[in-house]
Amino acid sequence: MAATSSRTLWLLQLLLLAAIGLVVVDARHLHLHLHHHHHHLPPLDANFEKEMVEEHNKVRSSMGISPLTWNATVAAYAEGYAKQRSGDCELVHSNGPYGENIYWAQGAELENAAAAVKMWADEKSDYDHATNSCINGKQCLHYTQVVSKRSQHLGCAHVKCTNNNAYFVVCSYDPPGNIIGQLPY
Repeated sequence: MAATSSRTLWLLQLLLLAAIGLVVVDARHLHLHLHHHHHHLPPLDANFEKEMVEEHNKVRSSMGISPLTWNATVAAYAEGYAKQRSGDCELVHSNGPYGENIYWAQGAELENAAAAVKMWADEKSDYDHATNSCINGKQCLHYTQVVSKRSQHLGCAHVKCTNNNAYFVVCSYDPPGNIIGQLPY
């Protein structure tokens, strides 16, 4: 009887050790699993990114202009500049290496990619393709940047302004559009 119970005890210990071993393996697997998925999470602004590309390309495709693709390097530049402007959100250009459109708005319905691109695209009525100029000193260079066939890559960012709770958007374009003496399309 004593031999049987010691053998049972030994089997239980073995099972216990095996169970602990499995738990450790599972925990390690779980950790790797979570770690692995962590790298594949979409960016927080995935919808903003998707919407920006779609809205730009709607305007471009309506005119037979090739689509823009999102570029992380260009987006990182836009984000850096948006953060730099988050204190005052002044509509001042960064004068960086890329083409650039900026947008400022207050009000929930204006705080999205579509509203920004619509405002830029609406400048179309103030653009004269024949003379490649803005009509009557109006603003149209945001529009010509949106539809510039020279630009291929897009990167945008947005921030909440700390001074007035407005919404500030920067889009950067590579290569830049709006080259003097060149038609956008």
